[in-house]
Amino acid sequence: MKHSFLASTGLCLLVAAPVLAQTPHVTNGRLVAQAAASGLEATVRSVAASQTEPAWIGYTVPSIPGEHNMCCGDGNYWGICGLEPRNGSTTIVTGSNAAGGTARLEGDRSVMVLLRLENKAVQKIRTFSPDCALDAGGRNIYWLDTVKGGDSVAYLSTFISRDTDRNDRLSSSALGAVAVHGDQAALPALIRFAHQDPSTKVRGDALFWLAQRAGERAGSEITTAIEQDPDTDVKKRAVFALSQLPRDEGVPLLIQTARTNKNPVVRKQAMFWLGQSKDPRALAFFEEILRKS
Repeated sequence: MKHSFLASTGLCLLVAAPVLAQTPHVTNGRLVAQAAASGLEATVRSVAASQTEPAWIGYTVPSIPGEHNMCCGDGNYWGICGLEPRNGSTTIVTGSNAAGGTARLEGDRSVMVLLRLENKAVQKIRTFSPDCALDAGGRNIYWLDTVKGGDSVAYLSTFISRDTDRNDRLSSSALGAVAVHGDQAALPALIRFAHQDPSTKVRGDALFWLAQRAGERAGSEITTAIEQDPDTDVKKRAVFALSQLPRDEGVPLLIQTARTNKNPVVRKQAMFWLGQSKDPRALAFFEEILRKS
C-alpha cells in the first residue's frame, strides 16, 4: 500500500526509518534525509553551497501551545500548499477528503520550518503545520534529522532586521517563525526585537507576535512599548497588540491606556479598539467619558 501511494504521488523518499515520522507529506518533489550534526547554521550553509538549482531545506521543532493552522484549505480538511510559484505567485492547491486532503491532527505541538535556497543563500522562509501536505514544485527538500528549538530561534533571528541589507519579507517571515517556536528562547528574542530593534516595522511586528503568545509577560511588555517607544507608529501597533490579547487582559489594558496615556494619538487608537471589542467594560468606560463631557 505504501509503495503504490508513493508511486501515485511521484515522491522519491530517501529517508532512514527513524526520521520518517518527522518528515512532511510531499508530492512532486524529492525528499532527501540530511544530517545536522554540525549545527543548523553550518548545515544550511553547506547544503546551500552545494546547490546549482533552487532547493528547500526543512526541519521540525516544538511549537507554542494551542491550535495554529498554518496550511492551505478550510473546513475539516487541508489541501496541498505549493512551495514553488506559478505565474509569479505562490500556488495553493486546496483539497477535500475526495481530493486527497489530510484530516487535521489534534494535539500536535510542532511546526515545520522550510528555507528556500537559491544563489547559495536562504531567500525565503515558510512555516507549516506538521500535517500540511506540500507540493515541492519539482525541487529537492533536504530534511534535517534533529534541530533544537533554541538553535532554530538563534539562526532565524539572524535574518531579522539586518540593517541596510535587510530584506523586509525575509525579516517578517523569520520573525513570524520565531514567534511560533515553543522553545524558551523564543520569548526573550521577541521581547528584544520589540524593544531594541532599530527598525520600527520589526518592533511593531514583534509586539503583534507577543500578543499572539498571550501571557508570558506579553501585556506588560506591550504596555512598556506604548509608554517608552519613541515612534508613534510603533505605539499604535502596540495598542493594536493589546486588542489581540484575551479580553480579560486586553480590555482593561486598553481602558487604562485610553484613560491615562499622554499621547492623544495613542488614546484615540485605544478608544477605537475598545469600540471594536463590544465588551461591556468598554461600553461602561464610554458612558463614563460621556458623563464627564
